Amino acid sequence: MDQPVARLLGMRLGVNLPQTNRYDLARDVTEFARAAEEIGYDSLWAYERILTPEDTSGVHGLYGVPGLAWPESYAHTTDALVTLTLAAAVTSRVELGTSVLIPGLHLPFRLARSLAALDTASGGRVIAGLGSGWSVDEFEATAPRPIAERGKALDEFLDYAAAVWGPDPVAFENERYRLAPSRVNPKPARRVPIFLAGSNRTALGRIARRGDGWLPTGVPPKKVGEILAGIRAQAAELGRDPSEISCVFQLGVRSLAEVPSEGRQPYTGNVKQIAEDVAALGEAGVDHVYVTLTSAANGLGELIEAAQSLHTEVRAAGL
Repeated sequence: MDQPVARLLGMRLGVNLPQTNRYDLARDVTEFARAAEEIGYDSLWAYERILTPEDTSGVHGLYGVPGLAWPESYAHTTDALVTLTLAAAVTSRVELGTSVLIPGLHLPFRLARSLAALDTASGGRVIAGLGSGWSVDEFEATAPRPIAERGKALDEFLDYAAAVWGPDPVAFENERYRLAPSRVNPKPARRVPIFLAGSNRTALGRIARRGDGWLPTGVPPKKVGEILAGIRAQAAELGRDPSEISCVFQLGVRSLAEVPSEGRQPYTGNVKQIAEDVAALGEAGVDHVYVTLTSAANGLGELIEAAQSLHTEVRAAGL
C-alpha cells in the first residue's frame, strides 16, 4: 500500500500568531514570528474576527447557535492581514496563512489587491485560507452582500481574484462590479494557493472544483481521510488531477495539560499527545498541520516554550 504524501515528504508544521489581548501586540507578533521561524516551523497563521456582539440570542450566538457565548478573545482580535504583514517583515522562509479569511466581509477587488501586495512583499509566501463565514452580525456590519449570499460572495471573490492576479490588462464584470480593462499591480510573486474551509456538500464541492486544498478543523483523523478521499474523487470526476488537492489541518488546542490516554478525545492533552494526533493526521493523508498554541499559553515566554516543545516532539516522532 502506498504511503501517504505526508509520510513521503515530511509533515509541514505551522503555528498561529498572537492576535489577542493576552499578548503585548506591540512586540509579541514580531518576536514570536522570529522565534517560530528559528525553531523550524514551516508556516504562521492568522484568523479573522471583526467584532463580538453583546446580544447572543437567536442567530447572534456563536456559530449561529442561540445563546452560545462568543469567546472573550474574539472581542480583542487584531486584523489578520496586518498581523501577517508584521510577521512577513521579520521572517524570510515561513509561509503566511489565513485561517480563515472571510471574503464576504470585504470588497473583492480590494481584498485581492491586499493579498497580492502581501505575497509580493513576502517573496511569495501567502496561503489564502478562506471561508464563507457564519456571523450575521459581522455581515450586517460590513459585508457588501447579505449573509444569505455568503457562498456567492466567496465564489465572486475567487473569480475576481483570478482576474486581478492574472496578466494585465485586467477586466472583470458581473451583476455587481465592473472593472474596465486596466493595469492592476502588484501581482502576486507566485500563484497564491487557495485553501477552503467547510465540510458540507456545497463547501466540499467548491474545493473539488476550484480549491488547491481543504482547510478543516476539529474533524477526527479517520474522518479527515475519508472526506479528503471524497474531495479528490470528485475532483477527478471533474477532470482535475486529484493529487493536486492537499489539506492543511487546523489543530485547535486550548490547554497543553496531560489527559488520561483511556478515552482521550483527539486534539487534547500535552505536547506528546498532540504530536500523536499530528501523526494520525499524517496517516490520514494530511501533509500540513498548524496548531493554535496561543490559547494554551499565557504570554510570549510560555508561547515560545510551547512552540519549541511541540516542534521537538513532532520531529522526534519522525514526521
